[in-house]
Amino acid sequence: MLFNIRLSVLVALLLAFNPIGVQRASRVSAAETTAPSRPNVVFFFIDDLGWADVGYQGSDFYRTPNIDALAASGLVFTDAYANAPNCAPSRACLLSGQYSPRHGIYTVGDPRRGNDRFRKLEPVENDTVLDDRFVTWAEVLGANNYTLASMGKWHLGADPTKQGFDINIAGREWGSPSGGGYHSPYKYPNLDQPAKGEYLTDRLTDEAIRFIDTNHDKPFALYLTHYAVHTPIQAKADVAARYSALPAGTHQKNAKYAAMVESVDDSVGRVIAKLNELKIADNTVVVFYSDNGGFGGATSNHPLRGAKGMLYEGGIREPLIIRWPGVTKPGSRCDEPVIGVDLYPTFAEMTSSKIADNYELDGLSLVPLLQDPTASLSRDAIFWHFPCYLQGRGDPAGGPFRTTPAAAIRMGDWKLIEWFETGRLELYNLAQDIGESKDLSQSNPAKRDALHARMKQWRSKVSASVPTTPNPKYDPNAKPKRGRQQK
Repeated sequence: MLFNIRLSVLVALLLAFNPIGVQRASRVSAAETTAPSRPNVVFFFIDDLGWADVGYQGSDFYRTPNIDALAASGLVFTDAYANAPNCAPSRACLLSGQYSPRHGIYTVGDPRRGNDRFRKLEPVENDTVLDDRFVTWAEVLGANNYTLASMGKWHLGADPTKQGFDINIAGREWGSPSGGGYHSPYKYPNLDQPAKGEYLTDRLTDEAIRFIDTNHDKPFALYLTHYAVHTPIQAKADVAARYSALPAGTHQKNAKYAAMVESVDDSVGRVIAKLNELKIADNTVVVFYSDNGGFGGATSNHPLRGAKGMLYEGGIREPLIIRWPGVTKPGSRCDEPVIGVDLYPTFAEMTSSKIADNYELDGLSLVPLLQDPTASLSRDAIFWHFPCYLQGRGDPAGGPFRTTPAAAIRMGDWKLIEWFETGRLELYNLAQDIGESKDLSQSNPAKRDALHARMKQWRSKVSASVPTTPNPKYDPNAKPKRGRQQK
């Protein structure tokens, strides 16, 4: 109800003064669509932004007027998911269009996180670079004469230009602003600022606007993959001071984090303003999405359970907005479960770009949902496979981990989580219990077993490795100390 009220108000306001170019579109079929066959694509991919971190999702502390305006001018997906609870695997799935077991990127860095004495199993080995044998959606669009730029976080190797992008600004294997923080002086690939006073999110936006200015007369795709709002929590001081003077929100109160979110929102507003200025907004698809749930040390994902690093909803459910002028209806919403691998075939279909017949994709195009939000993809399930350890807090067994090796499946309204150390199964009905507070695995064994059987069938299909080797360093008598949650 809160969502509907907020969104209806936003739609009314936007239709009145149209600050970012709201499109007055109605639902159309594929044959009737008025959208160009090769629209531009602007893809805002935000790092660690939680499902509840934006105004249109109910945040009463973070200010996101431009993101909210985009939501009111396009289609909001209420049940959108990342492919993993942390950065690198989520991005690898997004770029390759394939689930993690196919490319082997399961986590960030070492899968053996935490103290050796507390890990019962040896985790599955982890790759950190997306192999060249995977054809990215950037390569598919590039073959259709699109000019492509990656600006910001890459995290899948040394250089995104090896994976189909023509331009790389600030992208390396870094998962956080390791080549310099958010405040200059810093040095990133093709982005050097030796003087003090510049803020990274602003500078990436400057570069994005420059790219659009240069390439607006031909098809382009901009992958604006901000490092924000990943740790370190570094904001512009004046913006953070404003939030410090405000009353705390119901669940959110971190002033510096709020300021980082506002800088992301400013980026969205500035880029869309440039599309309007150049009169290409009607020919540009805009996508806004995040790679995993909000970091529990910086924000609250309420009403969702958990945070970044967990297979509970707070770790994997994301904000997703798509505005496709002439196709999406302003202020519309879609409750169909969708996931990161779906964007690859979506971009290909939107841009009339050809995917090689022998390249297998795990996702489905979202175009039918963009044309009709009440449609169905007729997909029985979506999956997660995370056979690794992440230290921190959140393990339901009370150990020193955010997650132990685990997997999950969503079928309709039902979600099952499997814990490989213990074999424990948890079952939730998300339509009735979005906060995953009531485990129904014992009261509904038939549904539990049906989801588990489907999960195992999928694992066999994609050759997903399940950790079974005992860790020789495990000490069942070791007592964990309670510490701060790790990023």
